[in-house]
Amino acid sequence: MSIVKTSSKGQVVIPKDIREKLGITPGKRLLFRVIENHVEITPLPDDPIKQMRGILRGGKSMATALLKERQKDNQIDEKHSI
Repeated sequence: MSIVKTSSKGQVVIPKDIREKLGITPGKRLLFRVIENHVEITPLPDDPIKQMRGILRGGKSMATALLKERQKDNQIDEKHSI
């Protein structure tokens, strides 16, 4: 457990062991969230698009599902237009 002080500008220094463990380097973007009475700090990925790549791999194809839905809608429209 590390205890740090805030500067007059509200800045804090993240201890070196924590920076190394979380991969926090100069210029790294961090997300701060207030949760009840404490703050949660989360390092953000350097390339969020690359980080999300493949997250839905192996699941159902949304494109296929949308095409099937469109075909059903077209069939209903054809029945009603006759």
